[in-house]
Amino acid sequence: MKLVTYRASVEAPARLGVLVDDLAVDVAALSEALGEDLPDTMLGLIDAGRPGLETLADCLEQVNGRFPSGTAVALANVRLLAPIPRPRKNIFGIGLNYVEHVAESAKSLDTSKDLPKQPVIFSKPPTTVVGPGDPIEHNRKITQQLDWEVELAVIIGTTARRVSKADALSHVFGYSVMIDVSARDNRRAGQWIFSKGQDSYAPFGPCIVTADEIPDPQGLDLWLTVNGVEKQRSNTRHMLFKVDDLISDISSGITLEPGDIIASGTPEGVGAGRTPQEWMWPGDVVVATVEGIGTIRHPVVDATPE
Repeated sequence: MKLVTYRASVEAPARLGVLVDDLAVDVAALSEALGEDLPDTMLGLIDAGRPGLETLADCLEQVNGRFPSGTAVALANVRLLAPIPRPRKNIFGIGLNYVEHVAESAKSLDTSKDLPKQPVIFSKPPTTVVGPGDPIEHNRKITQQLDWEVELAVIIGTTARRVSKADALSHVFGYSVMIDVSARDNRRAGQWIFSKGQDSYAPFGPCIVTADEIPDPQGLDLWLTVNGVEKQRSNTRHMLFKVDDLISDISSGITLEPGDIIASGTPEGVGAGRTPQEWMWPGDVVVATVEGIGTIRHPVVDATPE
């Protein structure tokens, strides 16, 4: 299933939806019409676990495309929000997780040329998250080196504490698209959180595809364009540490909980690694895609305070 969070109008509250063809189906309204009780938020559905997804699947099977009045709206008429508009915790970011990106970073960002022996982990606060179409903020008083990174986002479905690599993927709820925006000139004594954790630095969406539809997350093409020009293109099979490695490693010391998000790293082609270097500026439009999940499109806007 493809699950979304959306508004049917500017004034309407955010709703949890499931995409069926060109419709956004209101999960809570559909379940109520059929005598069931499903949540109206993505985090609520994640918390409901497998029984919640099974109930939703049963509801969709029952109606067989004939949706009760008031339960479905044309996708073209809704505004998609970030699938989880406000994560409960910081996003787990993964640095230097594609071999070619390690090499380009060593040349331009003073990182080691040697491949990491363990995942490089940082975090992005919940306030970094913006939904499809929302602007990426450029504050020229803070940065002159705003960069892009397309990534596969992994959403945790069940608590993972000290899990094995073999068991890791069973804890995944689904997958999405994220752009890890980075102010390269904002690293502080080697620490990345201010560089990567500013407001609007985690565009996220357009949906979460449930894990049953992506049994192998290591075979997905992903790419990114700026102003229509392709900057990144790779495949998740080139990750240095695969999704199961990341879950096992993080959970060895930090309990992963339902709704947690892992941004699994970016391939080569970032602005800092290009010759000459390239950066995002107000007026640019950044588009990121992960195969089988979808595309997010974001304008860069001037957010410099007067």
